[in-house]
Amino acid sequence: MKILKLFSIILFSLSIFSCKKESYIKGRGTVSDIDSNVYQTVTIGTQVWMAENLKTTRYNDGTTIATDLSDVQWYATDSGAYAIYDNNAANNNTYGKLYNWNAVNTGKLAPIGWHVPTDVEWSTLISYIGDYAGFKMKSNSSLWTAPNSSDNSSGFSGLPGGIRESSGIYIGIGNSGDWWSSTKIQYGTAGIFELNYSRDNIVIADLLKTMGLSVRCVKD
Repeated sequence: MKILKLFSIILFSLSIFSCKKESYIKGRGTVSDIDSNVYQTVTIGTQVWMAENLKTTRYNDGTTIATDLSDVQWYATDSGAYAIYDNNAANNNTYGKLYNWNAVNTGKLAPIGWHVPTDVEWSTLISYIGDYAGFKMKSNSSLWTAPNSSDNSSGFSGLPGGIRESSGIYIGIGNSGDWWSSTKIQYGTAGIFELNYSRDNIVIADLLKTMGLSVRCVKD
């Protein structure tokens, strides 16, 4: 009887967890950028987010974004630019591109009707998801360095795309996913939000604008 009772409690607990897992997701859809890349979207609370990282090579007015910059050029440029981790096309397909903050700051990086989120919009997302937001925002993927704990109950589907440092080197793939905020913190830095394989919460910080990070967009 005790074994049966314990089994019933476990099933009940799993049922509650399963229901809770779906409660963050209010709807799904798609959006296309100017390059005709199609992204899955997810409604979380009152916000509609891309559930994939941005891949565009052009601003939404058709202007080409600079790329193929050497390490020296990457550090020195004061214009928008993007890179692909290790210049490997397979990484672009999986993780999207890494943009410097100058590209974000143009206000033209996202598809029409969308924008790069501010600190406030990121905070709204995290507040809605609640405790252990990182656990709930990381994808259930073997791309994360083990041991990674996640359930992706938010539907955000964060992947560990790494970054391009100001020096031009690439680090962090498999370990972390880092996304820009459109909010400037100081003259040389801007807000960032990070998911890390070793953490169940979000890392909130600011980094040099000359670094290359992933970008997610939120609907206007």
